[in-house]
Amino acid sequence: MTLALLIAIPLAGALVSAVVGRSTAVARIIALAASLGTAGVAAVVWQAYASSAEALTYEFTMDGAGSFLRLAADGLSVPLVALTALLGIIAVLASWNVERIGTHMSLLLALEAAVIGVFLAADLILFYVAWEAVLIPMFFLIGGWGHENRRYAAMKFFIYTFAGSALMLVGLVLLVVLGGTGTGMPATPLPIEPASQTLVFWLLAAGLLVKIPVVPLHTWLPDAHVEAPTAGSIMLAGVLLKMGAYGIARISIPYTPDAFAAAAPILAALGVIGIVYGAAMALGQCDLKRLVAYSSVAHMGFVVLGLASGTELGLQGAMLGMVSHGLVAGLLFFLVGALYERAHTRDIGAFGGLGVTLPRWATIFVVASLASLGLPGLSGFPGEFASVVAGFGRFGFVIAVAGIGIVLAGAYTLRAVRLVVHGEPAATQAPADGLQPAALRDLDARELLIAVPLVALIVALGIWPRLVTDIAAATLGALASLAGTVS
Repeated sequence: MTLALLIAIPLAGALVSAVVGRSTAVARIIALAASLGTAGVAAVVWQAYASSAEALTYEFTMDGAGSFLRLAADGLSVPLVALTALLGIIAVLASWNVERIGTHMSLLLALEAAVIGVFLAADLILFYVAWEAVLIPMFFLIGGWGHENRRYAAMKFFIYTFAGSALMLVGLVLLVVLGGTGTGMPATPLPIEPASQTLVFWLLAAGLLVKIPVVPLHTWLPDAHVEAPTAGSIMLAGVLLKMGAYGIARISIPYTPDAFAAAAPILAALGVIGIVYGAAMALGQCDLKRLVAYSSVAHMGFVVLGLASGTELGLQGAMLGMVSHGLVAGLLFFLVGALYERAHTRDIGAFGGLGVTLPRWATIFVVASLASLGLPGLSGFPGEFASVVAGFGRFGFVIAVAGIGIVLAGAYTLRAVRLVVHGEPAATQAPADGLQPAALRDLDARELLIAVPLVALIVALGIWPRLVTDIAAATLGALASLAGTVS
């Protein structure tokens, strides 16, 4: 029943928020209470799994209709559920002053419930239903509360992800038909016959790789990030991008291990391309939010590389990379959103000297940027290092190409820090009142309540990555065994 609460609480909060939407104060309280409640249940699930190391399950049955809802939580899903619950709180607090707050909070909580549904689904049909359900609130969040080109970005997001999902649905149907074991996802799924694995794998990959996203299926991402409201960007970068990598680990490796092994070099190449391309594009950006968006392409490239290795080290690197990127990108998008609310521009050239005028904002921005850079001691380093080492072990020195992306990451990160934080204050191009940086207010108590816990987790995970790898070890070891038993 505990697992069901992880979906039921945000759904109930979404419904109540929609009903009481005319009352701003009540909508805020309901949304915050629902997100905190979800996080509390996620903490209970984390502790329960950590103490037993056995998958937690829940199944709801109806007389005459069989199983209606099958959920499971193990070392692959528990960290991602906890990340989703945490960022759900962050997104609610970041949306404290939005217009039409009741509807906005309702969509945000519905999005959280759908994402958690993806991570907990122990049934292929439920997995797909939750996967598709994610599109609806995200589409309306971008289209309803985004910036100037929000409708274009929302439609592009929907078309790309829905098209990939349609092909994934065909793959799931084939998986059920060829598997002959029903729609349930047992702890150790049986692989389908080798002759059919390649077709099924690539049909599934069509939807999963779009969501990550890999190059060249990434073009929806920068537009969606730039046009989305701050809370939408936090959830999009923090957890939605993880759904594709999770699907590869949850479905593709166990059900199609031979096809996964054959496709591993292609996946590794896509990962390396994403690392280099994302970093190169980020280096050329003048819009601070678009820079962070392209950096997400690069960071998810490390996740794909770790998955492609099929080794326990690589899978650990992918898991660490997903959790770290959720924390770091969520923090960076929040900081950029907070700055935009004050200055009404995201143009890097419009800023300068914020280390003096906005010291709290600047300090946290530097920490988040260094974590994104992969500085040892912060969360970005362990996962990306493990993914590269695992890639070297599996694919050889061709992975050295990823080093170009690492160098470029240092260039675009330090360039942004230098231009925005250091130097003399520059005139900020506010459209109405000619606002100057000296007139901008620093982060307030609510915003520090958002940022400081994320900074603490970024440091903690960088110093002690076993916070995540220990709880995921058994599941990732089993996945590595499945991937390693094929030639």
